[in-house]
Amino acid sequence: MTKDKNDQIKKKYDFEERTAKFGEDIIKFCKKVPRSPITDPLIIQLVKCGTSAGANYCEADDAESKSDFRHKIGICKKETREAKHFIRMIVVAVPQLKEDARPLWQEAKELNLIFNSIYKKVK
Repeated sequence: MTKDKNDQIKKKYDFEERTAKFGEDIIKFCKKVPRSPITDPLIIQLVKCGTSAGANYCEADDAESKSDFRHKIGICKKETREAKHFIRMIVVAVPQLKEDARPLWQEAKELNLIFNSIYKKVK
């Protein structure tokens, strides 16, 4: 296998790992959120979108066509944007979690920018 092929495989794995780690970090963060009638729906939504981004990236990686790949990346894009929203709402509901939420929000933003870039490049 050539060096370029090895680097390509490593990058693919790294991004798959990065999206999985994001989902894991979302779960850990949500376990810290005190349960209440306000936070419960926010927790559920954040876990769904935060873990879905990685799963949809894996599906995109196994896409059967270019349009299928673009569709799955589009879902990843939406899910990471949604994660930013729900992280923000949890901070509004539980302001003392602001510092814990900051790196998650930043990672959601970065992932969203990456997915946006991929989406725009695939036509």
